[in-house]
Amino acid sequence: YFLGDREGYPRGAVPNLGTVIASDAIRPFQEHLEAIGHQKKIDLFLYSRGGDTNIPLRLVRLIREHCDYFSVLVPFRAHSAATMICLGANEIAMGEMGELSPVDPTTANVFNPIDPLNPAGRWAISVEDVTAYFMLAKDIAKLDTEESTQGVFRALTNKVNPVALGNVHRVYNLIRMLVPKLLSLHMDITKVKNKERVENIVRILTETLYSHDYPICRKEARDLIGLHVVEPLQKLETLMWSLFKEYEHDLKLLDPFNPSNILGSQPNANFSEETGYIESAHKTSVFIQEGQIFPPPTLQQIQGILQVLPPQLLAQMVVQLVQLAQHLSVAPPTVKFTSQQWK
Repeated sequence: YFLGDREGYPRGAVPNLGTVIASDAIRPFQEHLEAIGHQKKIDLFLYSRGGDTNIPLRLVRLIREHCDYFSVLVPFRAHSAATMICLGANEIAMGEMGELSPVDPTTANVFNPIDPLNPAGRWAISVEDVTAYFMLAKDIAKLDTEESTQGVFRALTNKVNPVALGNVHRVYNLIRMLVPKLLSLHMDITKVKNKERVENIVRILTETLYSHDYPICRKEARDLIGLHVVEPLQKLETLMWSLFKEYEHDLKLLDPFNPSNILGSQPNANFSEETGYIESAHKTSVFIQEGQIFPPPTLQQIQGILQVLPPQLLAQMVVQLVQLAQHLSVAPPTVKFTSQQWK
């Protein structure tokens, strides 16, 4: 299960190419597992930067329907929702470059604040950032009276819709439910010793590493967090890294997606790129992103639009027009996706 994370160029101005852990992978996985049949052990070679935190439990349960023992091979990055997949495995074989990450989620819904840089979009809210805000007020600013706590809450609700904050609370509880459920697939979490271990895993992966991007190496995953991490024998580790580099090459992960190079001097151009694989000995499923590339508007086109505007309005827009001209001088082509699916 290899999901690409190819950067767009210029960074931030062009969308990345790649896919994330999502519900659209369930059907392809089921087809692969049916072709494989029930096995004593299934190894999942995994690379992903994350995705929908609701999917790992469903995916792991599906895999475990087809095997007695489930192992995940992590050659490099298995972040966020991919870390959650690892939590549902009997063992995690991590190479020396292997990385897990915290699983503290972000929420995105229609009640979140509008993104000022993209008025059509919404800010994603980090669940732990909201919790940290209240901890900052209480522990650092010493605003711990009932009156001051209410003031802290009012200040937040003046910026964020209360319904969005309600969603944050739901997701806060959700992730603390999902992690134990994943661990319970291969350990008895009702035993006192295991219960303490699970509580430690939940606390570290959701709270105490402080950054969603914190890279967890195999030693830390095993010794600090208490996950069942094994170091592969050198032969297996070499094979894991070699296979990772093959997928990295096939998905062009080291070659930024540059629509200007594809467009050239054409009035528009089409593209079709492979950005993810679900592969077994029996078949290969490919995630393909297709789309069109258009050049940015020219100054001549903008001038044509300006000619129909009232002079009074133009006089009021002098600063904005100068900024627009500066933007157009460096603006990349426009990318429009027309299809993104597993095939």
